[in-house]
Amino acid sequence: MTAGHQSVKVKANLQLAESSAEARELGQIVARAVERSPLFISAALPALIYPPLFNKYEAGMNFGAHVDNAIRPVPGSARRVRTDVSATLFLSQPDDYDGGELIVQDTYGAHGVKLPAGDLIVYPATSLHRVAPVTRGARVASFFWVQSLVKDDAERAMLFDLDRSIIEMAQSSPDSPAVLRLTSLYHNLIRKWGAPA
Repeated sequence: MTAGHQSVKVKANLQLAESSAEARELGQIVARAVERSPLFISAALPALIYPPLFNKYEAGMNFGAHVDNAIRPVPGSARRVRTDVSATLFLSQPDDYDGGELIVQDTYGAHGVKLPAGDLIVYPATSLHRVAPVTRGARVASFFWVQSLVKDDAERAMLFDLDRSIIEMAQSSPDSPAVLRLTSLYHNLIRKWGAPA
């Protein structure tokens, strides 16, 4: 139901119905948690978050290579979310299943990701990605998309690096004038590159 016309051809998994009370309640828990995460905010610069969804891959299931739809209508509303950032929250421990890695393709090749339960990966929604076949156990995850204040992947990545550098520098030299200059630069770049939702 949630795959686009190309993705549906390569998608083989189970998904909690997004209209179910359980999915809505769990999705609110995930959304509130990521909104409290400074690291998530720094990486995604969220303007809008698509209500989180939940999937399960059992033995033999996978999701072939695809790119996420660019625009997602939010069910039950007139809102649409431009999907700048994709996010996967791992809910199963890595030892609970074999296979099931999220494999994201970028300029430098394919990168497999299999994180502990409770860990989240964000990556550009423009990335070609897939979920490797699960061969044992079950992989359960939440996934969602973010419309970022900064649409451009490269600009968002530079802002993330700059923000992390400011935080590190402020910890070692909190009174340094460079921290103030870099913080000013960071916020002025967001003003230049950012757009309201």
